[in-house]
Amino acid sequence: MNLENIQRNKVKTILQFSIPSIIAMVLTSLITIVDGFFIGNYVGKEGLAAVNLGLPIVYLYLALGLMISVGGVVIAGMALGSGDNRTCSSVFNQTMFTVILLTVLLSIVVWFCLNPMLRVLHADGDVAVFFKDYYGIMLVQLPVMVINSSYGMFIRGEGKPQYFMQVNILNVLLNIFLDYLFVRWFGWGVKGIALASLLAGAVTLVCILYFFLKKSSVYKLGRFEFSRMVCKDTLLNGSSEFIGEISLSISMFAYNFVILRNIGIEGVTAFTIVGYIAFIFSMVTIGFGQGASSLISFTYGAGERGLTKELRRITNIMVLAAGAAVMLSVLGGSEWYGSLFVKNDTVVQMVRSGAGIYAFSFLFSGINVINSFYFTSIGRAMESAVISSSRGLVLLLIFIFILPPFLGMTGVWLVAPLTEVLTLFLGLFFIRKADSGA
Repeated sequence: MNLENIQRNKVKTILQFSIPSIIAMVLTSLITIVDGFFIGNYVGKEGLAAVNLGLPIVYLYLALGLMISVGGVVIAGMALGSGDNRTCSSVFNQTMFTVILLTVLLSIVVWFCLNPMLRVLHADGDVAVFFKDYYGIMLVQLPVMVINSSYGMFIRGEGKPQYFMQVNILNVLLNIFLDYLFVRWFGWGVKGIALASLLAGAVTLVCILYFFLKKSSVYKLGRFEFSRMVCKDTLLNGSSEFIGEISLSISMFAYNFVILRNIGIEGVTAFTIVGYIAFIFSMVTIGFGQGASSLISFTYGAGERGLTKELRRITNIMVLAAGAAVMLSVLGGSEWYGSLFVKNDTVVQMVRSGAGIYAFSFLFSGINVINSFYFTSIGRAMESAVISSSRGLVLLLIFIFILPPFLGMTGVWLVAPLTEVLTLFLGLFFIRKADSGA
């Protein structure tokens, strides 16, 4: 990275770091959508509902992985900005060791929680069978997914985001091919979907390890001395991302609980289908956040506070424009989109009537995500954690338990817009306070 180049070409530099990350994240989300397409068309709405009931598990892994990897990348980025390459590699190896150890342990714990989770949700029949078939395999795949994503953040931090983008393209294409092979031809159903994800992820991991063995110039695989201080700072810096994702895990569980109680399987299926759009957009905003955070932590570590603020402002404008574009697309094509996944008229009507309401949240959610990334990148974890917990847990849970019982599915769709609007005001308050030097 070069300060003069960043100063002269702020927009171009943000895009150079963000676009490969966005493409990588969107490609990752496309895997989920392609999985949903095959499940909806070859298994049915019960299969879609079963996969959605387990999304809190996925968010739990993402929470753990993001907390450790984002925290580690921030520390490594600041060290890189100050010219300390030795610390960079040490933090990198400690971060990845921690990610691998904790995700494997998490899979062991979650295995014993699958049946209790189904009992709490009152899910039975085909939904319960599909749930256990799918997540029994995914408990092996999810650690691989988190490890790949964590390695990818360090690849981007090294200034080689294009390589990770190319690896993700391979991952998506392989996943789609295996989905088609295992589900369409072999008839393996949700087990085939999970196995496809596992095999594609394993190939991706091999390509990533090749990069660090043969191509990396900053982060090198090797021995390290475990540092408690680095561990503490890593967890602190990544705490907001952990809170954000663990909040999504809790809120998704609450969504499923409330929708099953008040609407039924059709409501869960409709929410799953609309959730794919939200997932894609969240990947876009996270891609912007990951791309910008490397620049922000580097410029902040170099003492360029004004440039740091300018990078945040420009990135917020970009995600606002992206949110408006996605919202308009949803308003124009929600009925067609719903019919891609299921042929159930009730579900398609729910998607058509609710997607436009939900999509209004995209105008604000991107800015909230970038503001959270910004505070993490400059070492102000408290503000970032408050933003993440407000939009992902506190306000969201309040609206989840208040609105749907009275407004049905309309209340479900209103939860996200109201949450993001209120969180925006909170984030702007923290930004003004931080910019004034308080």
